[in-house]
Amino acid sequence: MTTEPSKDPEARGVRLVPVLLGLTLVSGLIDAVSFLGLGHVFTANMTGNVVMLGFAAAGAPGFTVRHTAISLACFLVGAAAGGRLIRRVGDSRRTGARATLAVEALLLAGASAVAYATPGRIYAVIALTAFAMGLRNATVRKLAVRDLSTTTVVTMTLTGLASDSHAGGGTGRSTPRRAAAVVAMFVGAVLGAWLVIHHGVALPLLVAAAASGVLAVTASGRD
Repeated sequence: MTTEPSKDPEARGVRLVPVLLGLTLVSGLIDAVSFLGLGHVFTANMTGNVVMLGFAAAGAPGFTVRHTAISLACFLVGAAAGGRLIRRVGDSRRTGARATLAVEALLLAGASAVAYATPGRIYAVIALTAFAMGLRNATVRKLAVRDLSTTTVVTMTLTGLASDSHAGGGTGRSTPRRAAAVVAMFVGAVLGAWLVIHHGVALPLLVAAAASGVLAVTASGRD
């Protein structure tokens, strides 16, 4: 017996959990690009960025206050824009996720074009990628998917993975999802680092833009 497809638009497409895991992979790729190719700065992981801003402020070699400050500022502007976008689209998780990811894909494609055409325009690439990550994080926060409330850091994911495991006295029920998030970040970092080392900055940014674009088209509103 065949089941009739759901008429709920939120149920159509790829569920949010694999979409968010895909975005976590993209974050690892973006941070590999920014750290290795843009001068020791993160444009997705703002925790690391705040720490590196402290290093730069103290005069540690290899770190630049201007790079990290631009990244932080553009991330915050992107997060504010994401908050406005989410409120504008209303309660539809599917519409909000698709709209944000479409904008992210365009911004990352723009960063790739800038990196390809004018390799010395580091600040423009930092600004575009940090804005895109801030925009996305505002949306992911609003989606509030359990164990995947952020796609740019895995510190709390690792904490939950250990503390809620059988070894930590927990049930281990969320272990697969949390482990998948950590693996996704690692794979993205490996892919991004390899692409930067062998092909420069523009190509991995284009790969990230393509991945975000595919997720924008296919994302549903269901966990």
